[in-house]
Amino acid sequence: MSKTKNMMSCNRNWTTKIMGMTCRHRWTMVLALSFIIYHLSFSEAQAQSFIGYLSYDSTLVSMPQYAIVEKQMADLKLAYEAELKRAEDDFNQKYEAFLDGRKDFPRTIMLKRQTELQQLLQRNVDFKQQSQKELAEARRQAMLPLRQQLSQAIATVAQRHGLAVVVNTDADATPYLDPDFSIDLNAEVKEEVNKK
Repeated sequence: MSKTKNMMSCNRNWTTKIMGMTCRHRWTMVLALSFIIYHLSFSEAQAQSFIGYLSYDSTLVSMPQYAIVEKQMADLKLAYEAELKRAEDDFNQKYEAFLDGRKDFPRTIMLKRQTELQQLLQRNVDFKQQSQKELAEARRQAMLPLRQQLSQAIATVAQRHGLAVVVNTDADATPYLDPDFSIDLNAEVKEEVNKK
């Protein structure tokens, strides 16, 4: 009875760990396990490396164009920050003028200026949110050609080695890969992507 309880507890812990993974990690694990099981069914004479692995982020950062994109994004961010600072300074100046003169303003003028300040504040908040969205979209658009080039380099190297799958090791998605059945593609993909 005790042995059965221990097995059930072990199964629950294993299930809990799997359910705690993100969907992407679960699919990565399922695909990797499927390929491993499929290829382990062959005889040892036919055994070869069929899984490649690399750090996608590390390889992406090593591309020469990545530094150019980062510089462009930094410049764009500085431009948005400068405009936001100008808008905040403008708001602060008007707010101080409002505070200085509110004792002397007739009620109607005070309400009008208070409304103007609220609208200006809301425009500044809207601008900040919109600039963050535009920065994210500009980054996505700028990185797209790099990601496509990297994907092509990965495919080229994988085909060269006759690999069935290439696993991204970022975010601890694959804590262990048997070296007898996998090959590290980091250096080769970096070399391939930097040729172009």
